[in-house]
Amino acid sequence: MNDNLKRMLGKRQQGGSLAASPSLQVGPRVRGGPVLQGGPGLGVELSAAADLQTQEHHPLAGPHSSFQQQQGTIQTGKTSNVGARLDAQRARRAKAAAGNHLAAIDLVKNYRKGEVEIPVLRGVNLGVRRGEFLAIVGQSGSGKSTLLHLLGTLDAPSDGEIHFEGRRIDNLPSSQRDTLRNRHLGMIFQFYHLLPELSMLENVLAPLMIAESAWGFFRRRRQHRTTATELLNLVGLGHRLKHKPRELSGGEMQRTAIARALVAAPRLLLADEPTGNLDHSTGREILDILRRLNQTQKLTIVMVTHDQTIANMADRIVRLADGCVQEV
Repeated sequence: MNDNLKRMLGKRQQGGSLAASPSLQVGPRVRGGPVLQGGPGLGVELSAAADLQTQEHHPLAGPHSSFQQQQGTIQTGKTSNVGARLDAQRARRAKAAAGNHLAAIDLVKNYRKGEVEIPVLRGVNLGVRRGEFLAIVGQSGSGKSTLLHLLGTLDAPSDGEIHFEGRRIDNLPSSQRDTLRNRHLGMIFQFYHLLPELSMLENVLAPLMIAESAWGFFRRRRQHRTTATELLNLVGLGHRLKHKPRELSGGEMQRTAIARALVAAPRLLLADEPTGNLDHSTGREILDILRRLNQTQKLTIVMVTHDQTIANMADRIVRLADGCVQEV
């Protein structure tokens, strides 16, 4: 053993320590690993890591911060634009409904057959003034009956709105739509839909029987019978009060259907091809009745027909073509 080695061993045995460079001197172990003296401490490392993490995850930090900020602005702009468009649409629809007794606004109706969607109405806009007699004409299959059923809340649109007397009606609950049709909307169809077991008078009274409770109808039965009789006289059937539908002609059954539609004193009458099953002479008589009701009672009437001659008796005619309404 050489002299240098002996001197080093002797110093260690005497409690000394190996001399080392200050930059490599090992300090006490902290959390599982040595910290080199002269290097950064644990607090500095955690602080630096925290800064790095903040920079990586903060939405406005890091090299992409300007892009992210711009992207947020674009998204906010999109939301703002959508909101503005919806506000403009609501304002336009409210303006279209104002002043009209009945209004269809941006009305769309699609039917689905299997996986195929069939468009029928493609954005109908139609306003009907109070007391107006309006005729809707169009080729077979153009959607005339579909439009009338939507106006009468018998069906719901795929999009758009329907307003009656300043109130939106297409989104009403089912019970309220039933009440609306029973009390305020009269409807006449191409097929008469009379109940075969009831007399003509009883068929006319049927809507009032449905609208009221049994006790309520019983208390006002005299008044209701008088009203129904007057209506049957108005349409020329005062002598047929006790006859059943099978005992009447087509024109007489349609007259009965008109009386039934009017018994609740509706403010709007919707007529779907009311002369479709009648000969020309009888059809003209039916239109004379409707025209007289419109003029004497200021009844608003919307009538669908394919007959241009019949349509010419109305105040105004519109044509339904390609799913849209065109003024004639």
